[in-house]
Amino acid sequence: MASNEGKYNIKAISTMLGIQPGTLRAWERRYQIIEPIRNSAGHRLYSDEHVAILRWLIDKVNKGFTIGQAVGLFEKGNIGMPQQESSEHQDYSIQLSDEILQALLSFEETKAHQLLNQAFSMFSIDKVTIDILGTLLVKVGYMWENNEISTAHEHFVTSFLRTKIGNIFHGLPVDGFLPKVVAVCGPDETHELGLLIFTLFLRRKGFEVIYLGAGIPNADVEMVLREVNAKMFFTSCTISANARATMELIEHLKEVFPHLIIGTGGYAFDELEDEKQEVLEPLLVGKTKTEWENWLKNNLK
Repeated sequence: MASNEGKYNIKAISTMLGIQPGTLRAWERRYQIIEPIRNSAGHRLYSDEHVAILRWLIDKVNKGFTIGQAVGLFEKGNIGMPQQESSEHQDYSIQLSDEILQALLSFEETKAHQLLNQAFSMFSIDKVTIDILGTLLVKVGYMWENNEISTAHEHFVTSFLRTKIGNIFHGLPVDGFLPKVVAVCGPDETHELGLLIFTLFLRRKGFEVIYLGAGIPNADVEMVLREVNAKMFFTSCTISANARATMELIEHLKEVFPHLIIGTGGYAFDELEDEKQEVLEPLLVGKTKTEWENWLKNNLK
């Protein structure tokens, strides 16, 4: 039976279920389908029961229902909770991601290469990059932030993934009719793989992406945007201390380039106060391929 004890913060829920924190807050406000427990600092905590409910709702939304329709189905009561079924029928890609991660954390690069080659032989590039490498990336970031792995482990895994993703990235064709994109990590950011995964998704769709990575001065970002006449700009922030500087960069670019389409993401934005979250929410691209697709659709009308 699912526990009612609050033990997951909103960042953990976002990682586990692939739901944007702002989306989750909006569902809570609009439908009151769950009521997270608040800790002494006022932060949301979710129970196993909440996780089961949210997983069921997300599954229905991914199958084409609106969230309102999914909530309506849930409230009728004729449903079965999915946690046992989902654990018994896990996608093999999740298992491969776990095996690749364990190989890398043991510094077994050859084994990791073999497992990744196996993944490419079984699945599409999108499946490997988003579901396998993307899942692996989330786990590594979460483990590092919670001091479960060393900086040496994080750097080794990051280097491996950056090389693999970069090789795929540069081999993809570009559609010259699509707008040019510039992507750069937020000020003082060092974790770039989340943004790199997202830009790989854009390249798969044919966008010409000028990926600048980390450590780029704001003045240089502005210079590149002008030089390439970019129509879209994406940035990311994973370290909470850098959230303010990243938001200031976004606000500055909005003023200088009023027609520039801007998107952002990263775990640093998960624990922002509600009022800041609401301001930033239209710019948040999400964490899953479905959310990325929807964001692009809404912003390229």
